[in-house]
Amino acid sequence: MKRRDFVKQSVLVSSACLMPSFLGAFNHFPAIISGHRKLVVIQLSGGNDGLNTIVPYRNDIYYRERPNLAIAKDKTIKATDELAFHKGLAPLKELYDKGYLTIFNNVGYPNPNRSHFRSTNIWQTASNADEYWKSGWMGRYVEKFGGSPASGIEVDEALSIIMKGVNINGIATTNPKLFYNNLQQPYFSRIIDKQTDEHLSEHNLGYLYKTMVEAKSSAKYIYETSKTYYSSQQYPNNPFARQLNTTAQFINSGLDTAVYYVSMGGFDTHNNQQDRQEKLLSTYADSIKAFVDDLKKNDTFKDTLIITFSEFGRRVSENASLGTDHGTANQVFVLGENIKKPGFYNEAPQLVDLDGNGDLIYSIDFREIYATLLDKWLDVDDDTVLNRSFSKLSFID
Repeated sequence: MKRRDFVKQSVLVSSACLMPSFLGAFNHFPAIISGHRKLVVIQLSGGNDGLNTIVPYRNDIYYRERPNLAIAKDKTIKATDELAFHKGLAPLKELYDKGYLTIFNNVGYPNPNRSHFRSTNIWQTASNADEYWKSGWMGRYVEKFGGSPASGIEVDEALSIIMKGVNINGIATTNPKLFYNNLQQPYFSRIIDKQTDEHLSEHNLGYLYKTMVEAKSSAKYIYETSKTYYSSQQYPNNPFARQLNTTAQFINSGLDTAVYYVSMGGFDTHNNQQDRQEKLLSTYADSIKAFVDDLKKNDTFKDTLIITFSEFGRRVSENASLGTDHGTANQVFVLGENIKKPGFYNEAPQLVDLDGNGDLIYSIDFREIYATLLDKWLDVDDDTVLNRSFSKLSFID
C-alpha cells in the first residue's frame, strides 16, 4: 500500500465517522479494572428547571416569582414537609420510596457560566470555570484505569468530550452489530493486513494502525459479548428509552465496561415550559423505571449506580414567555440499591439568599459527587482523574 493510498483510505475512515471515537485508543493500558461495578451517567441537556422538578411547595417566594409556572401543591407528589416531586416523576417517586434515590440540592460550581456549551464542557471535563480542558473526566478514567477503550461507552453516534481522554478515548455506539460490521470493511482489513509492508513504517502508519487494531478488537468484543443477552423488559417508545435499553443490554450481558454516558435533550425551556417539561420529565421517569426494572430482573442493579445531572438550572423568576431562563445551581439524582443516604442529602434551595443575578447559590460542588463516585464506588484514585482533590460525600460506602 502506497502512502498516498493509505492517506486516501484514512480520509474515508474519518468521513465515515468511525475513527474520531478511537483517536489515541491504542496505548499501554494499566491492569486496573473496576470489577463488576458500573456507573451510568445521564445528562438532561438544555438546563432542566430544578424548581419545577423538585417543587418547594410551601415556599411563598416560589409562588410569588412564578405566578404562571409555579406548580400547585395539589398537583405535586409530596416527599417531605418542604419538597415534592413533579407529577410527571411518579415512577421516580416509586424508586425514592423504595430507598433507591438520593437527591442533592444546590449542586453547582464557583463562578457559574450560563452558556449551554461552556457549562456542559465544565461539567463534562470537571474543570474550573476559567479552565479549558480537552479531555473529559470519564475519558480520563478510561485512560488511566480502564482495560481498553471498551471500558467506557457513550450510547450515541458521536463521542462527547466527557468520554475523551488525553491519548485514549472511550467508545461511542448505539448498535453493536452495525459498529462491528462497519469495522469489517475492506479498507480496514487492507490497512491491517499490510502492516508488515516496507512502506508502512512507524513514521507513516504506526499511530493510525495501532488505533485500527484496537478499534476492531473493541468492536468485536462488544458485539460478541452483548449479543448473548436479550431483554424481555418493555421500554417506552422514545429515543432516550432506547439508549437505556442498549445500556441494559451491555450491562446484563456481562460486558466488562465500567462507565456509560447517556443524554436526553430538550430541556431548554425558555417558552411554554409547563407542558414541555411535563412531557420531558415523564419520558425521563418512565424510561428510568424500565431501566431499573431491567437491571433488577438480571440482578445487576445492586452493582450499578445511575447519576443524572443537567448543565445548569433555571432562574428563580419566570420570564415573559411562560418559561424560565438560564440559571445556576440544580439537583443531581443518584440511583442505586446500596446507597447509604436515600432521600434528600442536603437542604432545600434557599430562595431568599440569591446571587446578584437572582440565581440559586450552590452549596455542593458537583466534583465532590464525582470524587465520591470514583473513590468509593469505582475504587480508583479520584485525584488522578479529576486533576485535583475534592471532599468526599457520605452517600455511598
